[in-house]
Amino acid sequence: MSTSRSPSEARPPRMEALARLPVFFALTAKRAVVAGGSAAAAWKAELLSAAGAAVDVYAAEPSLEMSEIAAHAPQGPITIHPRAMEAADLRDAAMAIGAFEDDAAAAAFAQQARHAGVPVNVIDRPAFCDFAFGAIVNRSPLVIGISTDGAAPVFGQAIRAKLEALIPRGFARWADAARQWRPRVQALALSFRERRRFWEIFTERAVAEPNRAPVETDINALIGETRGAARDTGSVVLVGAGPGDPELLTLRAVRALQSADVILIDDLVSPEVLDFARREAKKMMVGKTGHGPACKQSEINELMIKLARAGKRVVRLKGGDPMIFGRAGEEIEACRAAGIAVEVVPGISAAQGAAARLLVSLTHRGDARRLQYVTGHDRNGNLPDDIDWRSIADPAATTIVYMPKKTLRELSQRARAHGLDPATPAVAVANATRPDETIVAGTIGDIADTIDAAALEGPALVMIGRVLAEVAETAARARVSVPAEVKKSRRA
Repeated sequence: MSTSRSPSEARPPRMEALARLPVFFALTAKRAVVAGGSAAAAWKAELLSAAGAAVDVYAAEPSLEMSEIAAHAPQGPITIHPRAMEAADLRDAAMAIGAFEDDAAAAAFAQQARHAGVPVNVIDRPAFCDFAFGAIVNRSPLVIGISTDGAAPVFGQAIRAKLEALIPRGFARWADAARQWRPRVQALALSFRERRRFWEIFTERAVAEPNRAPVETDINALIGETRGAARDTGSVVLVGAGPGDPELLTLRAVRALQSADVILIDDLVSPEVLDFARREAKKMMVGKTGHGPACKQSEINELMIKLARAGKRVVRLKGGDPMIFGRAGEEIEACRAAGIAVEVVPGISAAQGAAARLLVSLTHRGDARRLQYVTGHDRNGNLPDDIDWRSIADPAATTIVYMPKKTLRELSQRARAHGLDPATPAVAVANATRPDETIVAGTIGDIADTIDAAALEGPALVMIGRVLAEVAETAARARVSVPAEVKKSRRA
């Protein structure tokens, strides 16, 4: 029997160790020193100039690349001094970059820079560096830096290439518009919530139309939309967190997590999902686990409504999909009764996640003409009395039983009593799509014993039907639990 439990605040995880502290130097009109004239030094000089620095290059024999870049500096001027650098040249420098062929020269340069109090980088010699240059995605003023702490520069470049493909170049125009419009927004008599709402609408518009240059009418429209919204009115969003793998979150779910004031979290939600949440959001555990301590649904409803009435944007974060055995109906009804705006962001269900990992089509043509979801227990934790046993016994149906571990034996017995073939394949999946995912397979006649023997832990479901025949046969041949990476080839 479940025991009562009260909502409690979830303490955010502490910052993990960083190999490098990511910072962005403001270099406009500041002086930077580059010692050396190689092609690698030329790239650093170009980078410094692009950031607005006035770059002094000291090189007795500057390369052709350095001369060309100096002649076409991207922003700040690049001046080449055809001689070796001296210690006095570091005076008033904001940053010093060196390119040297041997460690002795690199060490001497680094010592001179540190003695002058200037941060130093020696190209390709991390032992002499105070800071490092990473790979860059440039949508200035939106700039993304990527560092592997020198461990795998090629890997960093590969990540940069991925981000380059994902982030439209038009974002540069929107980021520049944000820089220009921010003083005007700050001058408006907007509450903190309204200002944040303005930038959320701005972001939605930029994401929807990334390659269109924003114009004056856009800011006026955004201000109008912001002021047109109900002042300090809270809302509730029911968000499906998926079965566990955070990469299965939808983009809409991520946006909801990023805009939340308070997140009410089910125990079944994978902790990694919260990495996508707004850092400042208050996070509260309102755990509901089967056959264990659980917060009462009425308490969750009351808390959700209380927070929304206080003007908070509340995200109710649920494992899987909120609309599949997630009590979403009760929470939507409570919000409507209280006059609170409510919406739903669907998620990948546990059944979908498990089927994808098994490479099983749940509606495989010729094996199944119907897919049905059944709950394994009622409000009291018992097998529900109103299950349609004839539908469970239908050999052309694929049945997904949620939360069945305590009642599966009885369910199996009653289904077989109503005509379900004891040899019907059955597969149990615990912690679907997570690193600790466990899969066991057999038949409906022995799956309860198989689950007991495997001592499955975590949220589980049982899948029953002919579509699972190959998975069950693999388990029978191996006489062991089916590994998570079961390979199966079926036509969808």
